[in-house]
Amino acid sequence: MKRIITINSNQINKSIETRDLLREKLISAGFNVCYDFHPNTELIISIGGDGSFLKTVHDFDFPDVPIVGINTGHLGFFPEISPEEIDKFIEAYLNNDYIVEEVPVIQASVCTNKSCCDVFAINEVVVKGDKSRTIHLNLKVNDRHIQNFSGDGMIVSTPTGSTAYNYAAGGSIVDTSIELMQLTPLYPINTNAYRCFTSSIIFSIDSIIKIAPEYRFEDSILIVVDGVEHRFRQISDIQIFSSDMKISLLRMANYEFWSRVSEKFL
Repeated sequence: MKRIITINSNQINKSIETRDLLREKLISAGFNVCYDFHPNTELIISIGGDGSFLKTVHDFDFPDVPIVGINTGHLGFFPEISPEEIDKFIEAYLNNDYIVEEVPVIQASVCTNKSCCDVFAINEVVVKGDKSRTIHLNLKVNDRHIQNFSGDGMIVSTPTGSTAYNYAAGGSIVDTSIELMQLTPLYPINTNAYRCFTSSIIFSIDSIIKIAPEYRFEDSILIVVDGVEHRFRQISDIQIFSSDMKISLLRMANYEFWSRVSEKFL
């Protein structure tokens, strides 16, 4: 039986052209190629930018096979392979000349007055206002009250997601070899009436972060998971913690996190 590889691409012209070229080269190398997830798939290749990579993971429901990205987008922090490196990548894959990085996933249990729903994120979970006004949130960690927050919202990110929205909001870039969660405030208010932390807080990976509306009438909270908006009515609380799941990222053998950060950000 031939080995199976799944390709998932966005719909821009460059990505479609890259997908078709990649398909031909993989078939020539002896693989079967499909565009839908196959139960015997040994590798998923995402073509696009960082958003397409995250969408692939979510669309395929956090698969337990390795995922690699070919960058046809802008920043390309997740997808490290360029279309010009396809031959080099296939050769390296056939020769097992690569590494697999296990990436943590965080879980958010969003509870309303009627039920609870679990969502999962590779980069971050954002709790923010659905409308252009200040929201007031109660923050607890491991059932201990930290503060009553007032501002635009909060970001809870993984080390992998520390270079994404978290970084744009003033959070710290974290080495992906460290297991932790980072909470970064979004435009906190600091006045005589409201006193909020203004910088990121680092929590251990086994912490449980609980965010709840300070006022019962607050019904304008938006949950954003890896860039995708989720709307719930009458949220009672959101608990964010480390999931048991992990995602396997296939990296080229010469991949090194801080070299990647330097190349893309500094």
